[in-house]
Amino acid sequence: LIGAINGFALAGGCEVALTCDLLVASKAAKIGIREVKVGLFAAAGGVFRLPARVGYAKAMEMALTGEPITGEEAMNAGMLTALTEPEDLLETAIALAERIAENAPLAVAASKALVRAAASGIEEDKLWEMQVPLQKKVFSSNDAKEGPAAFAEKRAPNWTGT
Repeated sequence: LIGAINGFALAGGCEVALTCDLLVASKAAKIGIREVKVGLFAAAGGVFRLPARVGYAKAMEMALTGEPITGEEAMNAGMLTALTEPEDLLETAIALAERIAENAPLAVAASKALVRAAASGIEEDKLWEMQVPLQKKVFSSNDAKEGPAAFAEKRAPNWTGT
């Protein structure tokens, strides 16, 4: 899931953005969990998803002060895949989606699952166990045959997701 932030992504908007696998934002973006300013906290996952996206110190600062960060700060913190001018945001997000869509769907899904699991703090031994059925499925797929064939024949692959 790719999110594109142009303008404000505050409170619930930030929490929705944090559910995305990849984020792109414009230089006009303001991102934050401001709930503490009104006696609440970001109870839809923002408080515990934020550290993985911006690091502990920045997440703690954002959660305790309620102050948003700019698109540039989000990029510097590692939250974003790309930072654009406002008028280029949608084009950049679509181009990223197209780059992903060029790849084998089963391999993309397996890679996504493993990256997410690793980012959640699962121990490496468990990740190796998790990889086994994914590897069997992907490596025995029609796409696993199509990729090398297309490469050898110097043509674009025709992925089927099977």
